[in-house]
Amino acid sequence: MPRFKLVNGERIQFTAEEEAARDAEEATWAAGAFDRAIADLRVKRDRLLAETDYLALSDNTLSAEMTTYRQALRNLTSGLSTVEDVNGVTWPTKP
Repeated sequence: MPRFKLVNGERIQFTAEEEAARDAEEATWAAGAFDRAIADLRVKRDRLLAETDYLALSDNTLSAEMTTYRQALRNLTSGLSTVEDVNGVTWPTKP
């Protein structure tokens, strides 16, 4: 399917070189989908860990449930290799 651009208000079809460049840009974007998805997951995971960091200070003793929760958060990214894996992550429930 041909692509078009607007030049001075006129609709002009891409040249073969522009089509190739756009295809390369789209391929690069698609190739980075997993990296973007896992980065977003890590940001959320890190925020959830940070919310419970105060419980892990040396003057506190973590409950077994909280220890399990925090470990589950840290293990969340293990074994993920596709965007579908990342989108299908089941988040642990905070005790």
